[in-house]
Amino acid sequence: MSDKNPTIIDTRAIAALCDHIEVTSCCQHFKVPGIVKELLSSWSTKECYEHISPVAIPSQEEIIQIVEQARCILFPGYFTRTRLHASNLEYYIGKKTTDLYDKVAEQITMAIRHDCRRNSLLCTNCESQSYSKALAFIEALPKVAAILATDIRAALEGDPATKSPDEVIFCYPGLLATLVYRLAHELYLLKVPIIPRIMTEYAHTKTGIDIHPGATIGSSFFIDHGTGVVIGETTVIGNNVRLYQGVTLGALSLPRDAGEKMRNMKRHPTIENDVIVYSNTTILGGETIIGEGSVIGGNIWLTSSVPAGTKVLLKRPELIYSNSL
Repeated sequence: MSDKNPTIIDTRAIAALCDHIEVTSCCQHFKVPGIVKELLSSWSTKECYEHISPVAIPSQEEIIQIVEQARCILFPGYFTRTRLHASNLEYYIGKKTTDLYDKVAEQITMAIRHDCRRNSLLCTNCESQSYSKALAFIEALPKVAAILATDIRAALEGDPATKSPDEVIFCYPGLLATLVYRLAHELYLLKVPIIPRIMTEYAHTKTGIDIHPGATIGSSFFIDHGTGVVIGETTVIGNNVRLYQGVTLGALSLPRDAGEKMRNMKRHPTIENDVIVYSNTTILGGETIIGEGSVIGGNIWLTSSVPAGTKVLLKRPELIYSNSL
């Protein structure tokens, strides 16, 4: 027979053991609705930004998955759990590439629709455009794979610390940033909104290397170490160029309204073939050209062009030694 007497909990006895009950009496949930109303009010003005719409926005998470899936395709066997061999390689790459095509088309559709909504554009037949652009992106993958092979060889030739291409592919942040840039650049050339920047900013957070997808970069490109490298949107880099950590290829001081005035102007330097730029050097300006075969030493600040075959070095500073005892 069950006990019909209700169980009485002595909250004071519990509080003596744990002050949680005492603390919860300080809760101020009643203030939250007022804060919510303030947030709703702020979104009704143009001072804050939101995306409250039935039109889906591209998914940052899905775009990162696209990058990772493309990396599996470009370097088969390196980033997969599946063991690949001659008998299953074509099936595996075919399945992964077909799936990638669908994922890319879906995100491009969302990006175009969002762009139309954000900028009040007329219908642009986004779905038809998206599948065409996605196919063009997939068609570019063999070219991307070929140029990445030159980037790996450049790392092997330029860095005595690496012993194999496997080490470069698995370990080098410069190659990861370059890979993501090369994928994003293909979408940038196809005029796909927002997705290229999401891709390269993902690489930026992973590697500390900031390459704008609009930059133009030739083959055999090598970033050694890499942390702090910045390559601006209108930068042009030739073939067989090597950059070290902390290099900035940037724009000169910009006015406050530069966003509109200078959007379609060349603002970043040109680095010609066979140039080496050492660590923490800053090269600025759309008219600045570093001539072919030049070597720019570390900690240099350049805002003017350098002729081909020039070495630019900082004068050795005077060191002062003293007995600290």
